[in-house]
Amino acid sequence: MNVKTRKDSRAMRHTRVRAKISGSAVCPRLSIMISNRHMYVQLIDDAAAVTLASAQSLTEGNPTVATAQGVGRQLGEKAKAKGLTRFVVDRGGYRFHGRVKAIVDGVLEMGLTNLKEAK
Repeated sequence: MNVKTRKDSRAMRHTRVRAKISGSAVCPRLSIMISNRHMYVQLIDDAAAVTLASAQSLTEGNPTVATAQGVGRQLGEKAKAKGLTRFVVDRGGYRFHGRVKAIVDGVLEMGLTNLKEAK
């Protein structure tokens, strides 16, 4: 019997999501990675294979929803400084709730637009 772990299932979901979306210089991909202790967020231009902006929770403390929203705001500030206004979310195989949703909400608070919501 082939038993899948939670890690394997998340990797499969992430592969499916990545097959459907990609980022560009105008509308980069918001990549989210959450470990047990920290959160890492990047805006990526897949066409040029370049990270345009990044933020992480290494100095924030516990990985709570409030910390996630702070990381999102931090990334939003960096993105606005570089002149970015839109993004598309790559949730990394995670469910869109809790910390993942808080990160996206933090970026949206800084004035950026989610491409999915813009349609």
